[in-house]
Amino acid sequence: MPLMTLKEVLADADRRHYGVGAFNVLNVEMLNAIVSAAEEEQAPVILAYAEVHQKYIAMETIAPLMLKVAREATVPVVVHYDHGQQFENIIKIMHYGFTSVMFDGSTLPYEENVRRTQEVVRIARILGVSVEAELGHVGGAEGGPGGEDDPQAGYTDVNQAADFVARTGVDALAVAIGTAHGVYRTRPKLDLERLAAIKKRVGIPLVLHGGSGLSDDDFRQAIARGIAKINIFTDMSLAAVDQLKTNLCTCSQGSCDASCADNCLLQRDYSGALPGDSMEDLIQRVVARVWRELAQKEIAQTQPVQSYPDLILATTAGIKAEVKRKIRLFGSNGKAD
Repeated sequence: MPLMTLKEVLADADRRHYGVGAFNVLNVEMLNAIVSAAEEEQAPVILAYAEVHQKYIAMETIAPLMLKVAREATVPVVVHYDHGQQFENIIKIMHYGFTSVMFDGSTLPYEENVRRTQEVVRIARILGVSVEAELGHVGGAEGGPGGEDDPQAGYTDVNQAADFVARTGVDALAVAIGTAHGVYRTRPKLDLERLAAIKKRVGIPLVLHGGSGLSDDDFRQAIARGIAKINIFTDMSLAAVDQLKTNLCTCSQGSCDASCADNCLLQRDYSGALPGDSMEDLIQRVVARVWRELAQKEIAQTQPVQSYPDLILATTAGIKAEVKRKIRLFGSNGKAD
């Protein structure tokens, strides 16, 4: 199926009042899990690569893989560059073939955010690429501990949003209404009245960042008031970690926790970790310990042993299940027509 732009996919979501998930990709396993879930649910999907994730995998490496899988998919797929702040990276990714970019000037002074967004939009129009921008500021760190910022301090101003959209011509606007990136430390409270007011003034599809950790009702209420694109990363990461725990835990207890550290391969190296620790850190630390102890014959032969490929399959299954759940929650299942 031909690649879709963000503008094309969100136009239908906006008209029919459902949300499209934008799922961040760090590796081939996540990529395959997301597209497979979308195909099984017959849902449009957005494959996203965030500029901040270059520490995990270079965009020069992952971009061709994302584009290949997207072109071979049987459902509409947008290939999107998330939270781009470096102008040269945004231009480069557009030339690679991404159909959508986000310029994130949310931390800049307002007029500078407008000016830089206008420049990105001007170039993107020539290349047929959609542009998302952010006004207000969604705090926290992608995939890590979140919610430490005061979300109200960066709320999107309704009048400013109308001015921003009119002057920049962006295709979608990410708004700050009480969410944060990463793992929430306290339960978020969304300003739904502000969201509805922004939608009424700007008219274009709105985007919710920091979606992981919200309640199902939060999502439904946000979609009903104009949210058409929802970014998800942390929930996928945590689903993968939970699957690893299931596969690596050798406890005889009903749940795996620090109390069984003497007998559990997982807890020996992971009992002190934070919930937001990355999947990569978990895999490297725990699998290294497993193989080291196997080599030293310190593990009884009766205990279950997981190979690294087994763990890859397990994390892929965990991510896929979470993506399918989000697709159904957002109401995009069956919308691939």
